[in-house]
Amino acid sequence: MKRIILYGLVVFSILSFSQEEKVVSLQLRGLKKTKSSFVRKIIEVKAGVVLDSLQLDKDIIRLKRLPGVSHAYYQVFLTATGNGYNVFYDIQENFTLIPSVNIWTATNNRFSYKVGLYDFNFLGKGISFGGFYQNNGYDTYSINFRAPYLFSKKLGIAINHQNWKSEEPLYFKGEGANYLYNNKSIEVLGLYELKTEYKFHIGASIFKEKYQYVSGNVPDEVPRSLDLDKVLFKLVYDYDKLNYSYQNVSGYRSMLTLQSVTSNNEMQEDFFIAWNDLYYYKRISENGNWSSRLRIGLATNSDSPFAPFALDNNLNVRGVGNLIDRGTGVVLLNTEYRYTMYEKGWFALQGNAFVDSGTWRNPGGDFGDFTNSKNIKIFPGIGMRLIHKKIYNAIFRVDYGYGITKNASNGIVFGIGQYF
Repeated sequence: MKRIILYGLVVFSILSFSQEEKVVSLQLRGLKKTKSSFVRKIIEVKAGVVLDSLQLDKDIIRLKRLPGVSHAYYQVFLTATGNGYNVFYDIQENFTLIPSVNIWTATNNRFSYKVGLYDFNFLGKGISFGGFYQNNGYDTYSINFRAPYLFSKKLGIAINHQNWKSEEPLYFKGEGANYLYNNKSIEVLGLYELKTEYKFHIGASIFKEKYQYVSGNVPDEVPRSLDLDKVLFKLVYDYDKLNYSYQNVSGYRSMLTLQSVTSNNEMQEDFFIAWNDLYYYKRISENGNWSSRLRIGLATNSDSPFAPFALDNNLNVRGVGNLIDRGTGVVLLNTEYRYTMYEKGWFALQGNAFVDSGTWRNPGGDFGDFTNSKNIKIFPGIGMRLIHKKIYNAIFRVDYGYGITKNASNGIVFGIGQYF
């Protein structure tokens, strides 16, 4: 009996010791611009803690989500003395100082251009900072600062200022008119990361909107000019279970956005808007990636030309046209199959086949609008991606969408980054 007890104590001691194997050292390899102090600040594994493979995996996922990291992995080795483990985080960095130049022809054949510069790893601390200037007949600029880990590994801040001007179509009982739209805003958001998967953004924006009639048919009761002071309160809940491997993504993500907007003008009442984006990505074989986005959104159902949900091929349905309609509700599904046709070193060539579909509730309408054939849009299409794997978001995309519903259009859509 004593022998059995002794054997039990020995086995228990061995198991207890094996469960308490410690990390003797943690080394970071491959860092160039990114500060090692920043990386150590946001990761959980450190020298002296118990080795935990689940925590190692979470650290790597967190690192791969940083704009300054193109890829990361870990290696674990038993120390020479056998009293613990040496852990190595191997990090491949992105180039993150990104200039941008766009040239196009805008309304009334105006020559337009946009130039910008952003650093997505400013000071080597995971900060995004930059801005742009645009001239499309009017001067527009924006300055953006986002530091998700400024105060701690859980708490950060985002500050954005914008002065935007553009000619935009508004719709009045089937009639359209162009207005010069001007939006001056300042937004401040607190960023809180409860866990690797759970993030919250909460804050407010103060902005001034101006509308000035340019051309088109406008009912007599609609003003030719409008000046609005507004306050927007925002809450974002982000549940993120995505895992990145260069251009490929797997997992799912859900982003819920709630906004409340107050106005000082009776032409545009206070309203509430909410939408949820559900993303799902699945790797299919080595080169295939099935990707989908489902958006469901509702807003205060005012009969107003200023409805918040826009139908635009740059946002939600490729090929439908630029800002062709607005609504107070939306159900939208984008799904596509991405296939990497060629990959070598820093470059990858990806093709895709997609179906974009959606339906809208008309301003002042009812839920029956969602099933009205006039509001349903279905656009299949194909596209191509040119990808630089070592530059953040350096994905040049071109898509062609062809509408198959009644009176549908078709067209080519260019952009930077994946569509979703």
